[in-house]
Amino acid sequence: MKQVLLITGSSGIAAATARMWGADNLVFLVGIKKEECRSLAEEVGVAGFAAADVCDEAAIRGAISACVERFGRIDALFNVAGISARSVGDGPLHECKTEAWDTAMDSNARGTFFMCREILTLWTRNAQPGVILNMGSVLARHPQREHFATVAYAASKGAIEAMSVAAAAYYAPFGIRINVIAPGLVRTPMSVRAQANPQIADYMSHKQPLTKGMLSAEDVAKTACFLLRPDSSPITGQIIPVDGGWSVSE
Repeated sequence: MKQVLLITGSSGIAAATARMWGADNLVFLVGIKKEECRSLAEEVGVAGFAAADVCDEAAIRGAISACVERFGRIDALFNVAGISARSVGDGPLHECKTEAWDTAMDSNARGTFFMCREILTLWTRNAQPGVILNMGSVLARHPQREHFATVAYAASKGAIEAMSVAAAAYYAPFGIRINVIAPGLVRTPMSVRAQANPQIADYMSHKQPLTKGMLSAEDVAKTACFLLRPDSSPITGQIIPVDGGWSVSE
């Protein structure tokens, strides 16, 4: 039976995962950019989408209902949607603006919480097993002060990690698995600033030695698809780094 994966986001890692998953299974996209979602859904083929902000509780309930109406069920959830709050003042703790803290926590941690809560409500009500994969970051556990001192972003990802591990313990008896994927620096629309910085590019060539620079979205999507498939059924409550060697390199 083909598995139904609901993905939040419509670019970068979300798009790469949708393409890989959609080759053999079914995809439903939830994102704030309606036309981008529509275009990706058309590219993937057997896919649906709903335009919704993950921070809007009513909107995500509607999106989840639309997915169930389209495909009959949801087997897996991949929470990718999120933001960097650097443009609104994220930085070292003593410089981090309140707006940046609130923005990162709202979009990243709160949005992931809302999606998980709604999906878990659906699955427990229906006595249905399932798998959730949440988007973390290497920065939550392996900070870097020179180029990536963004405390609000790191804290929001750390909150996602803690929430996911706590939830994994509670829902394991229900046959529901919850893990976190923690990428290093990935070539996506969110990392445009870093991509354009020659100093960061040089630094990443040895910070992520396995890829000799930034990872591709496909590098992360391959691991995501594994963690979302039944093949990974013994794995829950884990933080899985996909960082090209970042966490073990100077």
